[in-house]
Amino acid sequence: MTRSILAAVILLMAAGPTRSERALQSDLDRIFHASVMARGVWGVEVKSLDSGKILYSLNPGTLMMPASNMKILTLAAAAETLGWDFRFKTRLETSAPIDNGALKGDLFLVGGGDPTINSRENRADHVLDEWTAALRAAGITRIDGNLVGDGSAFEPNGLGQGWSWDYLQYGYAAPASALEFNENTATLTITPGANPGDQAKLELSADTGLGIIHHVTTGPADSPTSINYDRLPNDHWLDVAGSIAVDGTPVTRDVAVSNPTRFFARMALNGLTARGIAITGLPLDRTEQTVLESGPRRVLVESLSPPLRDIAKTMMTVSQNLYAETLLRTIGKQKAHDVLAAWNIPDGAFVEADGSGLSRYDYVTADVIVSILERMFKDPRHHDAFTAALPIAGADGTVASRLKNTRAQGNALVKTGSISNVRALSGYVRTRSGETLAFSILANAFTVSPATVNWIADVAVEELANYSR
Repeated sequence: MTRSILAAVILLMAAGPTRSERALQSDLDRIFHASVMARGVWGVEVKSLDSGKILYSLNPGTLMMPASNMKILTLAAAAETLGWDFRFKTRLETSAPIDNGALKGDLFLVGGGDPTINSRENRADHVLDEWTAALRAAGITRIDGNLVGDGSAFEPNGLGQGWSWDYLQYGYAAPASALEFNENTATLTITPGANPGDQAKLELSADTGLGIIHHVTTGPADSPTSINYDRLPNDHWLDVAGSIAVDGTPVTRDVAVSNPTRFFARMALNGLTARGIAITGLPLDRTEQTVLESGPRRVLVESLSPPLRDIAKTMMTVSQNLYAETLLRTIGKQKAHDVLAAWNIPDGAFVEADGSGLSRYDYVTADVIVSILERMFKDPRHHDAFTAALPIAGADGTVASRLKNTRAQGNALVKTGSISNVRALSGYVRTRSGETLAFSILANAFTVSPATVNWIADVAVEELANYSR
């Protein structure tokens, strides 16, 4: 930037809002002060990343529940701490001897938190293929012992602080652990019976260790389908109730497993057995079972996850809660706090109870989110990977159907947030004149339709995309 341009920018900033800026502020005031949100609360900040000027603010320093906008903080802290090339490690270890093709003891599955051993891009199959090849290369075709899951890298409680007991059965609230298979979920399929009044058929896609309490009936033709399922904390019974029309198509629901470590061991046992490795023992969780070892373990194979830059893309695009919880456990809450403190984020301006934003104990201000967005955008170490992780408005992820046919479509890079009575939308957008803006729009304490709140936020982002100096 030349001295003359720098001087011009300083003069503009010192001169106060320009006519176009005042018009933008007036338009945004009308949007955010709509009477339908009179009982709700907005926290908003819009900042030009070119001039450094705050173009609009409304309660920017008010602590707000951010929902999944908390993932912005989690990812930023993880990227700063681990680096974008970081990979999780999962190892197969044993202390047992090998005799005539048989491992004469237990095989340990040692987790490092890899959240990607799942069906996305068939990665779980690739990992199981890799393990099968490594076992055969070591001369092992049979395991005369147990498959023991070792998730000791993380604390045993995989739930986030402040998570509500009445949604722990849902896939989006799956507990985090050092061993994670299929994102610690299984699919429940409900199929109607042959006749009205018959029991419906219930089937879990995997052996989760959960029992099913069956309360689902087959309803008359064209009747509505209504399925509810509950599981008490630390319980291993899934209570499924409701009705499905006799002529209805099967419906599916994602179910969180109750013991991720044992689930991982069970799925690994099934996968290795299907690939020709005979196993005589059981799938076990090391923390629940006394396991005798004959000596120091040796590593048979170490599998590496995709790099953080790829994990981040999945986490942010589909708003995958488990990925965020895993990242926070990997770096630790204190380290995340230290990173933000080093970035001059005031200590009282955020409360990070979990990594995903599922907790209602999370709080952050709109100006903090904008500050983090600005830092990630301007830091060459982070810019490309961070912006690539964000969903593109009107194109993919949680905003694939939003901001269609507007100047923001294909332009705005945004992270959504959604829990009861909370909606959030934060990210970047280019204006009509090519200026890059960072913005955060947080809505709390409303009772109107969430779709209405989303629409107001979208109208505001469209206003920013149309702004011109």
